Amino acid sequence: MAVVVPASAQARAEPVRFATFNASLNRNVEGQLVGDLSTTTNAQARAVAEIIQRTRPDVLLINEFDFVEGGHAAELFQDNYLSVGQMGAEAIDYPYYYVAPSNTGIPSGVDLNNNGVVGGPDDAFGFGFFPGQFGMVVFSRYPIDVDGVRTFQRFLWRDMPGALLPDDPSTPEPADWYSQEELDVFRLSSKSHWDVPIKVGAREVHFLVSHPTPPVFDGPEDRNGKRNHDEIRLWADYITPGPTSDYIYDDSGRFGGLKPGSMFVIAGDQNSDPLDGDSIPGAIQQLTEHPLVNTKVAPDSEGAAEASALQGGANLTHRSDPRFDTADFSDTAPGNLRVDYVLPRVNLRIQDAGVFWPNQDDPLFRLTGVFPFPSSDHRLVWVDVNIPGTAAGRS
Repeated sequence: MAVVVPASAQARAEPVRFATFNASLNRNVEGQLVGDLSTTTNAQARAVAEIIQRTRPDVLLINEFDFVEGGHAAELFQDNYLSVGQMGAEAIDYPYYYVAPSNTGIPSGVDLNNNGVVGGPDDAFGFGFFPGQFGMVVFSRYPIDVDGVRTFQRFLWRDMPGALLPDDPSTPEPADWYSQEELDVFRLSSKSHWDVPIKVGAREVHFLVSHPTPPVFDGPEDRNGKRNHDEIRLWADYITPGPTSDYIYDDSGRFGGLKPGSMFVIAGDQNSDPLDGDSIPGAIQQLTEHPLVNTKVAPDSEGAAEASALQGGANLTHRSDPRFDTADFSDTAPGNLRVDYVLPRVNLRIQDAGVFWPNQDDPLFRLTGVFPFPSSDHRLVWVDVNIPGTAAGRS
């Protein structure tokens, strides 16, 4: 028998919390993450789990979580860390998760860094010492429509109209850093882009997740900066109805962007601050100034503002408000930045938002700390949104 939820109950429904967390659960050696998560005593994994338990996201993207075939690492993290209350925090259960391969560490077979040698982490489709390093995972309290997931791991950079292909400054030809042979295989996504449909009651929210490459570790050609810009652009084009997204194809060969009117939340470590750092000016604004994206409430924290003032250095020259920073980077350069984002569609009303960055006098400061960080140099970012037409809410 169908249950009809009165409109008054829907109006009272608590929002759904979407979050992103670059948890630095990447390891230097293939298989090491499984080894660490096979115990219940890894200090970093315990700190990461406690942060998640303290913030209690309903739908969570974790960046820098090494890909392991079959989801073994994700299940170990749930069973041995999230399902175990950490330091008095309440355990949290995610019945659903999604993992898929990452371009990181997969050999391209060509010389992408133009150093005359083919091979090594910088010639992989995405920087990595082994396949899947720096991957990602989505955990959810709500069912994931696995059959409806679209991945864009193999989309070629050259197939983006007007792509910012890097230029070799030593030659007169434009956009010629990569040879035609290299462009024929070069994948845009440094990890992957996933459209993960989440079933919230009778409604569906597309969780659009990615982790663009850092816009550094290159030369005057700015190959990583330009790739970062276009990785961000892919989602901006994907959510735009009409011909703007027609060129996009997924790994199954299906063309086109998100169905017009679909609800979505974009999440991930975008490696781009609105005003500071090394990303191309306007890169993240492709999303934050998109007419379909809700930015009325920006996640912030008192801890970020305090850290900026105490650490000084590059932070003193920043133009962005330090309250919105999400990562604690080197004080010399680039300083602390806002690089992690949770961006809902305009029809998803934001009820609250925040960054888990406690002040130094807060007992939970032990979870974020100072370098070397007990958890990660990034902070968990969350946004609570109302899903129209549902009575689903937070546990």
